[in-house]
Amino acid sequence: MARLPKLRQFAQMENMKIISIADLIRYRRKRDKLVEHASAAQIPTMWGPFVAYCYRSILDGIEHIAMVKGEIGDGQDILVRVHSECLTGDIFGSARCDCGNQLAIAMQQIEAAGRGVLVYLRGHEGRGIGLGHKLRAYNLQDDGRDTVEANEELGLPVDSREYGIGAQILRDLGVRTMKLMTNNPAKYIGLKGYGLAVAGRVPLLTPITKENKRYLETKRAKMGHVYGFEFNGGPTSLIAGNGKPSTGSPPAAVSDS
Repeated sequence: MARLPKLRQFAQMENMKIISIADLIRYRRKRDKLVEHASAAQIPTMWGPFVAYCYRSILDGIEHIAMVKGEIGDGQDILVRVHSECLTGDIFGSARCDCGNQLAIAMQQIEAAGRGVLVYLRGHEGRGIGLGHKLRAYNLQDDGRDTVEANEELGLPVDSREYGIGAQILRDLGVRTMKLMTNNPAKYIGLKGYGLAVAGRVPLLTPITKENKRYLETKRAKMGHVYGFEFNGGPTSLIAGNGKPSTGSPPAAVSDS
């Protein structure tokens, strides 16, 4: 099998187009059915009652969950959070990241809105590198690297997550346009690439602590994440002094127009 440089040379000589295996995978993920609905049940949560929908990936058998509040109805302007699995932050309350706080704020805001969806994507641990590699990256961070440098030193991608499965789950639930709760422009762009319209973005403001300050600053400086007032306007969520999300009106989306 020829290497990519020789293939490019041959394609140029023969006036042919060239695509990579990664291109084919992305193409199929956008057009093929990736998930199937497995089951659903009512779940009372600390924020209020939700309906949990389990979806199974046809590609690898991984099960994902969508927490749905209220009636989706016409599917327009639904408050949505697509949350990547973070065992250390979501379950054990790790202070190294803000994942657990973002999850809690998103659920609280959806409950306050009375209608919305949180899709919890499994297999995204450590921005896609897995739990073991994430812990190795933590050791490198303790030695002075930032979150990007640690992944690169391990020979791993900085962020390998894809959102096709999340997009298909949202479409199956009836979502058509959404107010997306995220600080990550890549997630916003990724979901739009799968045919979902994003009517606006809602920032998730979490406490900055001594443990996560460098992590958040690195994501802002090197990965384009945006926080608070930087997010195309004023913040739309507030954090109380105790680090918990404030109660009150649900967030208003920042228009993308």
